[in-house]
Amino acid sequence: MKLRVVGLGLVLAATGALALGGMAFAQNVPEQFVVSGKAAEHIQDFTTINLATAQRIAETCEKAATDQGVQISIMVLDNDGNHVYMDRMDGQGYLNIITADMKARTALLNRGPSKDLMNRVIKDPTSELEVMEIGFFANSGGLPIVVNKQMIGVVGVGGSAPHVPVWSDEICAHKALEAVIGPSVAPLAADLPPATNPNPGNAPVPRFAAAAPPKSALPAEYVVGGKGASNVFDGNQISLAAAKKISGACRDYAASKGSAVSTYILDNAGEFVHMERMDGQTTVNLRAALLKAQTALKTRQPTSIVGAQLKNNPAGNPRMFVYFDLFEVAGGIPIVVDGQMIGAAGAGGFPGGTETCLIEGLKAAFGDHVTVPVYPAATSGNPAD
Repeated sequence: MKLRVVGLGLVLAATGALALGGMAFAQNVPEQFVVSGKAAEHIQDFTTINLATAQRIAETCEKAATDQGVQISIMVLDNDGNHVYMDRMDGQGYLNIITADMKARTALLNRGPSKDLMNRVIKDPTSELEVMEIGFFANSGGLPIVVNKQMIGVVGVGGSAPHVPVWSDEICAHKALEAVIGPSVAPLAADLPPATNPNPGNAPVPRFAAAAPPKSALPAEYVVGGKGASNVFDGNQISLAAAKKISGACRDYAASKGSAVSTYILDNAGEFVHMERMDGQTTVNLRAALLKAQTALKTRQPTSIVGAQLKNNPAGNPRMFVYFDLFEVAGGIPIVVDGQMIGAAGAGGFPGGTETCLIEGLKAAFGDHVTVPVYPAATSGNPAD
């Protein structure tokens, strides 16, 4: 028995040493790049990319895209696959947005560049089905974010045509990582020439372009305009600049109250325009914020209205949840400017303040032009939160 106790003690001691060693290694990542302090304790993870780093990577890549005269969509995920920061530059559509996410997730699954899979498929086209079944997207533009041999997240870029070696989605992400993380970022692998189709068809490809760009009566800074609006045939999509103002003001409001928040801004088609997750937020907070934005988009009214109606008549719950897939928690608001809906916003993770937080963001972005919830005079403050 004593031998067993001693043995157990040795095992525990060894386990403790390993744990401490692992913690020491994890702490080799400078705090400037990862969630730290109370926020890291809350999520029990000191190795996940923080919002500040994710935002810097995205904005550096966007500046490079602007210098090249192109638009991109960019997604930054943490090392668990949660959204941390996302931007869709004006004029980007569904395929650009979704492939940015797919490239990031491929880099996460592969623990390496998504181009590795693309090059594999170029060498052996028969391998693509296997790659797809595993969950990989065999296209370049996804890179791991590694600091001191610790992966803290991944980045995916989509939306622009490659002109290697000058420009590509992957080059954009890589230059951003070098600027933000430093020279330790691994060099890019060589680009293989694309595979040629041995039996090309000759079907005529139609051209589809509007003769005139779409028009909007709203101020130019609120909506996608010019070439971007022509790309998506929509003059009433919320602009990236306006979306970032909403989230930024909501973030500042939450921080001023000693709290944190996650926000999603969607366009009228339900596609991501911008999202950000403040440090210490969990998957539940992200999921709630997205569901709120999607519900506000579907119902074209704040989720607090849906919630109040269901409290007044709980018999409506089964229909709302099963048939319509609505999320009735306060914190989702359609973005209506001068009477025109241009998107929807959702916030989560700020108990008692999510709808107030969004209202602050909407007012910061649009001033008196925006429609916000009006609460009954008999109640003080915001009864929704």
